[in-house]
Amino acid sequence: MPVRAATDRYNSTVTLSSVSSISRRAEPPSPDPTDHLHWAGLRGLLAQMDDDIAHLYQDRGIEDLRPRFAKPLIKLARGGPMTIRALAEAIGGTHSATSQTVAAMRSAGYVRSTRGTDARTREVALTEKATALVPFLEEEWRATEAAVAELDAEVPYPMTQVVADLQRALAHRSFADRVAARLT
Repeated sequence: MPVRAATDRYNSTVTLSSVSSISRRAEPPSPDPTDHLHWAGLRGLLAQMDDDIAHLYQDRGIEDLRPRFAKPLIKLARGGPMTIRALAEAIGGTHSATSQTVAAMRSAGYVRSTRGTDARTREVALTEKATALVPFLEEEWRATEAAVAELDAEVPYPMTQVVADLQRALAHRSFADRVAARLT
């Protein structure tokens, strides 16, 4: 027969054996590892800069243009129609991410699919809407790069130097090796 330990305010009996099992299960959980992101500030900074560029587009009446469209649209304007695989290579992206970007650009009316060099392939081509925007996108790209260079020059340890230093460190010991060394 269980030993009566306490009666709560609703007259339910709580036994010592049930309290003991509850206390074993009520260990505090380990902290959620996703609550800490070492480079959250960097991600936030990059997101804010992208948001600022999106606002520049909106200020010019271009409501459906996303900053991530600029590079693929410029590459398509300069290289002509290409497959998603070729576009991914041209922009330095993955096939999957480029495919998603192309789908979003198609929905916004910036690109269309055309028959490729053979019946098995499809190529992505600019629409007139996109072609009309390319001169602005190229100007914005140059202005953005100049603003980033200016910002880089204003800080005591430029981001370009941080990137170069991190690349050297990762050449010495890969990121995968660093993560694997911390796994149990």
